[in-house]
Amino acid sequence: MTILQLLLWSVLKVAVVTVVMLLGIAYTVLLERKLVGRIQNRWGPNRVGPFGLLQPLVDGAKSFLKEDFIPSGVYRPLYLLAPILALGCALITIGVVPFGEPKVGPGGLDLFEIANVNIGLLVILGITSMGVYGIALAGWSSNNKYSLLGSLRSSAQLISYELALGLSLVGVVLQSGTFNLRLIVEKQAEKGIVSWNIFGGMQFVAFFIYLMAAFAETNRSPFDLPEAESELTGGYHTEYSSMKFAMFFMAEYGNMINVGCVATLLFFGGWTSPFGKLIDPPENILAHALFPIFWFVAKVFCFLFLYVWVRGTLPRFRYDQLMKFGWRILMPLAILNIVATSLWLAYH
Repeated sequence: MTILQLLLWSVLKVAVVTVVMLLGIAYTVLLERKLVGRIQNRWGPNRVGPFGLLQPLVDGAKSFLKEDFIPSGVYRPLYLLAPILALGCALITIGVVPFGEPKVGPGGLDLFEIANVNIGLLVILGITSMGVYGIALAGWSSNNKYSLLGSLRSSAQLISYELALGLSLVGVVLQSGTFNLRLIVEKQAEKGIVSWNIFGGMQFVAFFIYLMAAFAETNRSPFDLPEAESELTGGYHTEYSSMKFAMFFMAEYGNMINVGCVATLLFFGGWTSPFGKLIDPPENILAHALFPIFWFVAKVFCFLFLYVWVRGTLPRFRYDQLMKFGWRILMPLAILNIVATSLWLAYH
């Protein structure tokens, strides 16, 4: 395969994954509106298209057509850069996520991953950490006290919970001996659900820490303090309108999908079947390619369902409760999990 052909295939993969990611974000919003509607004993969107399935397309068009209002007191360069940075980090992360078996395409091309990076886990942690700059810059450049308070809250929240989240993943890395996401999944593939890290690797405590930190990292209820309507109007995006507001909205749901993908890869066997290699898919090439993607999407969907369920069930924490939970409970628990995993590996 020539360099030009390789470049074209890479561009095609990036384009396809980006479109699928954007569609996933749009329909995650619909999923949330539908599920929260059911939890609150109402229908949710049901007017546009059959069962409301075209509602995300109408919402996207509406975002482009709304008036784009920019307040006079903002610092325009950073004000305009902030939503781009937030959404860009959410979309870039998916580039190192493997979502299917390593199928060899034309010229030895991997069809189900944009970039197979040996330190893929570190790349994801680095990119997602950069996303908070979009929120921080939005609050500061808006020249609004509510926005600034929201961005400061988000920065403190991310620092507090990023430490616990990173430490929770150390146990998985110790179990697998690698930062490569594809190798981490392959080590969980032998016996199915029994060999998944959350069960066979005894990392259920690590998953609990990761789950709590993920809620806080993505500013989701009950940890959505940076945009608490009753306290800060809209928080960091108070002064944003039209598509710039929609970009922050999309970044939040994109990050939800990303943390669901990472949880699936690290704790639930990625694209592997719960039955392991005992039940193989048919020898048909198409089925052999689609079965792993089906399992991967199903696991991520369960994670998103949990996100929405928690939002419709639990009340918002106070800010002091949020910080105490991160520093006094999750951090010590994460360190204890590392010690316990190390001892378990040393003696087994």
